[in-house]
Amino acid sequence: MGNSELRIDALTPAIGANITGIDLSQPTDADTVDAIYQALMDHLVIIFPEQIILPAAHLAFAESFGELDQPHHVYPHVPGFERIVQLENDADRPPDTNAWHTDLTFKQNPPFASILYARAVPVTGGDTLWASMYAAYDALPSGIKELLTDLSAVHDMGSFRNEYLARENGIQALNEAMAKVGSAVHPMVRNHPVTGRGFLFVNQSFTTHVVGMSSHESHRLLRYLFDHINQPEFQCRLRWQANSLVMWDNRVTQHYAVADYMPHYRLMHRVTVIDDRRA
Repeated sequence: MGNSELRIDALTPAIGANITGIDLSQPTDADTVDAIYQALMDHLVIIFPEQIILPAAHLAFAESFGELDQPHHVYPHVPGFERIVQLENDADRPPDTNAWHTDLTFKQNPPFASILYARAVPVTGGDTLWASMYAAYDALPSGIKELLTDLSAVHDMGSFRNEYLARENGIQALNEAMAKVGSAVHPMVRNHPVTGRGFLFVNQSFTTHVVGMSSHESHRLLRYLFDHINQPEFQCRLRWQANSLVMWDNRVTQHYAVADYMPHYRLMHRVTVIDDRRA
């Protein structure tokens, strides 16, 4: 199909767009994929409602943007499709993504994008919010921008520690995981590899310490930035419907999955694209 059929409607001035006029269960031609990619660069989060797709089509769509991630180190995968993470939650399996985060920033090269598909959703609740780190950076006072220019921060696995501590060998499992996964140090302000725009790169789930500062100085600066990021002007919010598919640029966004739907059931499938072949 040609991209002339695509309709792109912005959700907010800062972030988010709905895309209609495409059936992702069918193979997508190169021009259409390029148009979708441009919409992602422009809006950071793109939403495709009412898509009936099987796991193979989910993977094929993701692969048109870059290399896929290895199986997740904590979450289970869809049977027969180890590159699709299965996020299944109810009263016995509460979610752990209800905090602002950018995925896997404790890695040296955090992934480019995620593509999340809603298989089953509660009648109400379970919304996801995304925030633009372009908008967050642009709104900082000039003095804070100047302070952050040459600063870096340490990122580690954060609350994923709980997954290892809950195992039979507890602290040994955690120490082994920390040795394997380790930490990463990233600049607190980065430039997008495609657009060149500056954006803020800290998140409350994984950013733990500002390099070169004492613990209390670091905590004070990070708390200021985390509070700054959490403003509605930088955000969009999605009320999920079954069969909606959402793609976001993980490099320049944060997201928060609201965990207000317990004990009801929610099933999501996620594919992570680690490298942007167009960058």
